[in-house]
Amino acid sequence: MIELLFLDVDGCLTDGKIVYTSDKKSIKEFDVKDGAALEAWIKLGKKVAIITGRICPCVEQRAKDLKIEFLYQGIKDKLTCAKEIVKKLGLSFEQCAAIGDYYNDKALLEEVGLSFKPKDGHKDLKVDVVLSKKGGHSAVAEMIEYIIKKNGMKKEWDRLWL
Repeated sequence: MIELLFLDVDGCLTDGKIVYTSDKKSIKEFDVKDGAALEAWIKLGKKVAIITGRICPCVEQRAKDLKIEFLYQGIKDKLTCAKEIVKKLGLSFEQCAAIGDYYNDKALLEEVGLSFKPKDGHKDLKVDVVLSKKGGHSAVAEMIEYIIKKNGMKKEWDRLWL
């Protein structure tokens, strides 16, 4: 059963675009459906970790808004970071799922029990599930809904919404 999700930001939680304002700050857009699904996942007692190569204050704010416990920015070796989280939580990688869209996610995607990429993830990135949604367009929500069904948690999931 999947207990922990590893999320990439650019290209998964966002569409991968980086927009700079005239005062040299970057902004990102996040999909509200992804946020709702992540909040529900956490309400079910599950864990979420964001591991991203870039550093952006808006990602920190998004993680805080969603009550995501684990946020690691500026990470080049995502697998090593993930190993520390898995060990801290007393889990195995079989209990983890991850979503990534590019080569820097490859090692982590190969290690987890269930791997995903958005529809527009790199064509050479091998994963268990290619989602029908593009990054930043509720791909993470689609991933969570897939896992809920696979974990046999549909009744508990539905109770959160109805």
